[in-house]
Amino acid sequence: MRILLITPYYAPDLGPSAPLFTMLCEELVKLGHEVSVIAAVPHYPTGKVSPEFKGKLIQHEKRNGVNITRVWVPSVNRANLKQRFLTFICYQVLATLVGMKNHYEVVIVTDPIIETGLPFLVLGTIRQKPIILSVEDLYPEVGIKLGIFKSYWIIKLIQYLEQFSYSQAKYIRVLSEGFKQILKKKGVPESKLALIWNWVDTDFIKPLPRINEFSKQRKLQDLFVVMYAGNIGFSQGLEQVIEAAKLLSRKSSICFVFIGDGGAKPELQKMVKANNLSNVRFIDFQPYELLPMVLASADIFLITLRRDVTAESVPSKCFSIMASGRPIIAAVNPHNDIVSIIHKANCGLHVEPESPYQLANAIVKFYQNRHLCIDYGRNGREYVEKNFSKLAGAKKFHELFQQL
Repeated sequence: MRILLITPYYAPDLGPSAPLFTMLCEELVKLGHEVSVIAAVPHYPTGKVSPEFKGKLIQHEKRNGVNITRVWVPSVNRANLKQRFLTFICYQVLATLVGMKNHYEVVIVTDPIIETGLPFLVLGTIRQKPIILSVEDLYPEVGIKLGIFKSYWIIKLIQYLEQFSYSQAKYIRVLSEGFKQILKKKGVPESKLALIWNWVDTDFIKPLPRINEFSKQRKLQDLFVVMYAGNIGFSQGLEQVIEAAKLLSRKSSICFVFIGDGGAKPELQKMVKANNLSNVRFIDFQPYELLPMVLASADIFLITLRRDVTAESVPSKCFSIMASGRPIIAAVNPHNDIVSIIHKANCGLHVEPESPYQLANAIVKFYQNRHLCIDYGRNGREYVEKNFSKLAGAKKFHELFQQL
């Protein structure tokens, strides 16, 4: 089958969705499909376009059997919403123009629709091609809770666009049971909803030695490393991690490491400086090829979300951490689906969100009982191999294509 994927983010872009959809496309090619992608030039998470992709309006390449077209977007400050909307508009107009020349039988479009609405409408609805909408977050709910969407009319517009996309999609792929239940309450028929969990490349990400080139380079080999890796945004509620670091500041061998970027990073850095914390380090996003060593450099990993973020956000990094054989402390709302996964896999601990004392106590528990790190890490690796491999995800999409 000829498949067209519409997504702003594709490798070598960073962040959670780019590697996921890159893996999906490459696995679909292996399953016999012809796959084309229309993405923006790499610019996530900083908003700055990578130098090697500047200067051209349209760029084509074929990578691992996938036909990739990248369209120009400007470099912007992602903290500025008006500039981000400019990026959305540029991507959608160019992606639509490019896509009209493509020949395809089904189109996969990534949500939110404010980023992909025009190609969704033209390349899917108007051209009468079946659409599979992949919902990664629920809008406008997430934006409202984070205080990003404040205007009544903007909220109403986004609600309309989302409901329109739900009505026009043949199938809506959701990444958790929680998402599924919420969309059913929004009036989406269950027959449209396809639960496909996120996936991970278990051949690429595997348990590696704690002491490796990355940990040596960053002088982490002699420390007990508590790591957070990913988007340092507002929904993560990472202030609780800084507060926990403050509580544990006298244990000099415990080091908190943040790897990534995002809108909340400057404020967290200010908190560290104001409290004169020497046990917290910030490291920029690392190239994807270094990810296995980066993950292996931690003793334990943190997954955090604000208390009011429940099923609206399911961190995909959970599966990468499990694949690396490292345990997890999840400081999230107990109704989040990640909590049930951690319990089923027996690969970590859950603490109440926004509770620095509980978080600090959980960290100390691992620090004082190193065998727990090994046991929970091994359990997570075994569970993810059975349930969340990249082939498992591709086969789920393949089943949807067969039904079409």
